[in-house]
Amino acid sequence: MKVTFFASVSAVALLAQPVSAVAQSGETSQPTDETAQDQKRGDKEIIVTATRRSERIQDIPISVTAYDQADLDDLGIVGFEGVAQNTPGIVVNRPTQNFNNFTARGINTNGYSAGLQSAVAIYVDELPISANGNSTILDPNLYDVERVEFLRGPQGTLFGSNSLAGAMRIITRSPDLDEFQASASADIGLTGSDSIRQRYNAMINIPIMTDELGLRVTGYYRNEDGWVDNIGTGVNNSNSLEAYGGRAILLMQPSDRMQVKLLASYENSQPADSGLTNPNLGEFTRLSDRPDLFQGELTNFNATVNYEFDFAELISSTTLSTYDASFYVDLAGTFAQAFPFALDAFGYDDLFVQETRLVSRTSGPIEWVAGFFYYDKRRAVDFAYRSTPEYLAARGLTGLPDEYYQRFNAYTDQSEIAGFGELTYRFSDNFWVTGGLRYGSTEVQSFTRGGGYNSNYLTLAFLGFQNVPVTITPIGYEEGLKVKDDRLSYKASVSWKPNSDLTTYATISTGFRTPVVNARAGLVSTINPNDLVIPDGANSDSVTNYEVGVKGSWLGGDLTANLAGYYIDWKNIQVQANRVSDSIQFATNIGGAESYGIEFEFLARPVEGLSLALNGSYNEAKVTKLSAVEAAISGAVPGVRLASPHFQGSGTLRYDFAVGGGNTAFAALNASHVGSFPNQFPNVPGNPNAVSPTYDFTEAWTNVNLFAGVKLGSLDLTAYVENVFDDSSITYIHPEAFLDGRYARLRPRTAGIRANYRF
Repeated sequence: MKVTFFASVSAVALLAQPVSAVAQSGETSQPTDETAQDQKRGDKEIIVTATRRSERIQDIPISVTAYDQADLDDLGIVGFEGVAQNTPGIVVNRPTQNFNNFTARGINTNGYSAGLQSAVAIYVDELPISANGNSTILDPNLYDVERVEFLRGPQGTLFGSNSLAGAMRIITRSPDLDEFQASASADIGLTGSDSIRQRYNAMINIPIMTDELGLRVTGYYRNEDGWVDNIGTGVNNSNSLEAYGGRAILLMQPSDRMQVKLLASYENSQPADSGLTNPNLGEFTRLSDRPDLFQGELTNFNATVNYEFDFAELISSTTLSTYDASFYVDLAGTFAQAFPFALDAFGYDDLFVQETRLVSRTSGPIEWVAGFFYYDKRRAVDFAYRSTPEYLAARGLTGLPDEYYQRFNAYTDQSEIAGFGELTYRFSDNFWVTGGLRYGSTEVQSFTRGGGYNSNYLTLAFLGFQNVPVTITPIGYEEGLKVKDDRLSYKASVSWKPNSDLTTYATISTGFRTPVVNARAGLVSTINPNDLVIPDGANSDSVTNYEVGVKGSWLGGDLTANLAGYYIDWKNIQVQANRVSDSIQFATNIGGAESYGIEFEFLARPVEGLSLALNGSYNEAKVTKLSAVEAAISGAVPGVRLASPHFQGSGTLRYDFAVGGGNTAFAALNASHVGSFPNQFPNVPGNPNAVSPTYDFTEAWTNVNLFAGVKLGSLDLTAYVENVFDDSSITYIHPEAFLDGRYARLRPRTAGIRANYRF
């Protein structure tokens, strides 16, 4: 029996029957993102659209890993955690559900990055969903997707600002215009001894008019019990989750040259509490007076038009999206639970994205992509800081309209307009060069709407006053500083194939992040006026990535090896700091850092049915340039290590065998490992001589999963045990003191069974 590969550059996991699309050998035209899925896939080739055209993954001068739906199903990957655990060079900093911040190639100063854009851009089709670090980033459903691609290194030319260290692309599957299809899956598991996990998915594909009109509808529902006890609310297994949603895609093909795709999607994720814990209270124990809520609701509408001219394909993608989020967090840890202090915030994002590009279709030595990008986003946040009625009554603090001692509304307008292009010249089939440019202009401005109010509640509570009225101060309209920035990103690479089985490349690429405006710039602390004053904000930071790589395949594809080495120069680093006296967050810049390392991916099929996949990365990342003023405001010190592990990797051993009647079975072992790393800079911002009380290191951890299953025609049955050794290592540490529980752990051992059926 011939075993097929998992769709990743390293075959990062279980080997399964592939379903993602690949181009036929000998093809002369260069299909684009939207037409890639219409190709046929060869036994061992993997095609991705990381360069905005369909290309063999072994040929592109980028370090990229890709997963198709079969890969995700066999590994049980339903979100960011599973992708990160099986992708070299990637760590996901995940305090709790709907809080995701990727570190790629060591480019991160802490796992939270309040007010800063993530260093890794996350896309669902053409929609960028990554946002600033202290806001919820919804866990998208990964059922019935065409591919998940993870591009490592800056992707500034094709994916714009905020792809500083990489880009993750979730590419949904378009309708099939020729045949009726349907599928369903159910996953029932038990976490620990009493927490039930339920995951359900379904899809139906209807060719309304053969070759002309088709509809594909996908839906999902998740109901998962938690495993963390909140002694403040008295709820056991408090971090339960309910999530649901779906998408509908209508594909029209009025002619051989034209396609129109209309997409509507909705996802609603409602975790009941945070999963962060306090080790002093217990391994899986937390404390908050009410549940901490990080909930999100994403609605997305997209229209994509493809038209094939003789010389090029035109793609126009228009996206409208809204994202409503709840951000409820108990801040009483700031003052060691001495008095109630919490934030109930509601965020509302309205986003418009337009991208238009031309992709060459000619068979000559020149291939090119040229495009235009426009991005407009408004984020409005209702801030409501509260005490409790019980505390106010007990202390005799009067004068507030309710339990909230401060209310105001702020919003930020952010826009970006850019033109981009890449050109490849092939001197021969074995040697080619690629160059790319992107010039963009960004603009950011924050506002505070009038009508809110502030008070001196924190001062009265901190100083222990009783039986006094609270003084209320109106908050008026305030227009923040408008920040503009123009940036040029570039990429240049040389690729050489000494023979048909080996590709080598050398690449230089750049990326940057948009500037950040501090909403409370100039604010003096009411608790300690001698504490530092909030600065205006942070300018853009940038990276230059130098990379060499080798991609090889031998023995008819039974042995694959990919290696990449890189050096990254990070300048004018955006950092998040926190004023000690009142926990106000702000952004600023510090000098520079360097990150260098290697990434490797190996796949071997030594005998029929047996496969071994290994991947990993070694990274060294540290601050190299820092002034005394920058050290004081950020808490960094020269030479300090950035928040990333030295080593991270995973491996999978799998055996497939026949069980009669044309059916097959398999057994597999998958293990992921992440080394220990610091959670932040070591010193207190504003007090460089004091070690921060929140400075700590995550634990090195290893997650081992076992899978065994059988494929009975259209039915796949899989039994699994995740986290076999019940490792409860600390995987994330929140860098700020306002939380009582700051530590995230691996999910406890979970055993279950999963069934997939295709009609």
